[in-house]
Amino acid sequence: METALLILAIGLCTVTGYILGSLNFAVLVAKSQGFDILKEGSGNPGATNVKRVVGKRAGNLVFALDVMKGAVGTFLPFFVFWGISSNWGEVSKIPFDLNSAATLYQLIAGFTGTILGHCFSIFLNFKGGKGVASTIGGLLVILPIPILIGALIWVILFFTTRYVSVASIGLSTSLPLTCIVLHLIASSPSDPTKIVFASIIALFNLWTHRSNLSRLRQGTELRFGEGKKKYHS
Repeated sequence: METALLILAIGLCTVTGYILGSLNFAVLVAKSQGFDILKEGSGNPGATNVKRVVGKRAGNLVFALDVMKGAVGTFLPFFVFWGISSNWGEVSKIPFDLNSAATLYQLIAGFTGTILGHCFSIFLNFKGGKGVASTIGGLLVILPIPILIGALIWVILFFTTRYVSVASIGLSTSLPLTCIVLHLIASSPSDPTKIVFASIIALFNLWTHRSNLSRLRQGTELRFGEGKKKYHS
């Protein structure tokens, strides 16, 4: 792929991902049940807050939809714009090779746009959720093995601590470490990019959970199920 076309594709993937990411399912699902999730519970438009305010079924639905949004927002822009650039003639032969730098850059662009859209939605005055579920969905496309290991770590931390924030932070910080281990086991040309990408995800997740970290230090962070006071969602 020529450099100019690759740059154009990266830009288009980012913008398309951002628009898709800006669709906030927490707001839509809660509104369908008569709740304004931005004014209830923690005020955060995410699956955890919906589960507390609206109910378990609604919260699980939002989580599933956000995971799907992350995956679709990551892959769909790449698929569409590759098809357009190829005049749709060889879509069945789409080179979905994560060892290809061009493919990886476009997927990362779509993912980045989707997460930014979720966290800073154009439809919510640039406010949004913390992007954990959408991150999981996108990383299932880009880093399937690290995110599956991270999901296992999330489950272990959640059920041992009952802190959603601790589980989410544990998941994200495990990503670059897992990428490094996989690189040591069987390296590929795209590994350095994946390690840097995973490290950025971990740092961004720490930043979005900065208020939770503060409450953990102060001992005021609530465990899951302890109430509907303002905290992580």
